[in-house]
Amino acid sequence: MTVAACAGGALVAAGQTMLSALGGPVVETDPYEKLAANAMLPVADETVAAPRTPGTTAAPTTAAQAIGAEQLTGVPQALPVLDQRSEVDVASLAKAVDIGSKIASTARQMQAALADGAPQAVIQKGRSYVLPTTGRFTSGFGARWGVTHYGIDLAAPIGTPIFAFTDGVVEESGPASGFGMWVVLKHPDGTHTVYGHINRSFVTVGQTVKAGEEIAEVGNRGQSTGPHLHFEIWDANKNKVNPLPILTAMGLRVTGPGDGAGD
Repeated sequence: MTVAACAGGALVAAGQTMLSALGGPVVETDPYEKLAANAMLPVADETVAAPRTPGTTAAPTTAAQAIGAEQLTGVPQALPVLDQRSEVDVASLAKAVDIGSKIASTARQMQAALADGAPQAVIQKGRSYVLPTTGRFTSGFGARWGVTHYGIDLAAPIGTPIFAFTDGVVEESGPASGFGMWVVLKHPDGTHTVYGHINRSFVTVGQTVKAGEEIAEVGNRGQSTGPHLHFEIWDANKNKVNPLPILTAMGLRVTGPGDGAGD
């Protein structure tokens, strides 16, 4: 007589073998746990001989199966084969890692642009841009007082920091007609930005600056009716364009009526 309860021991052995293959520790099973597991499996004869008539051969009956025995493999220690549909999509995982890396890189870029105190920053096509100062929008681009006003005015106290709109090289720094003093930056795409009526410049011609770097401070020099930054954007052909729609499209917000005096 053979008891099918040995299947319980096979299950335990198979479980420990799988645990070992996966790098986990083999845990000794408590004897009472073994007893409990075995008690759940029915005891059956492996082969039961039927009564026979003298001179004939007895036919063996089919062995009774223990509960769950049909799930046991011929080799208890064999690991199951994974369904390919449930395997990790390596390409998607690599893509997720790449996205995470880009997010981290963008966060570092934003932190660098804001490090000197710029009020706002955005990333556009891999480049950083900042709002050039903290100030109240008092005058816009266009005709004013019989002349064309080629920039926007952001009113702020004298000494308020002015920041580079984006990466660039200093083309002008110092005295300027009408502005009293200015800084002009040329950017990698050929555009320029102008910072007029400044009180002091902290950069020199030929110097490379980064987006958000402090380059000057708000002043009241030249033809000015109060402390403010006069900010201009020139396209690659040095045509003066309205900065406000550009800032707005980027998500850099200016506040104020925009209809008061500046220059």
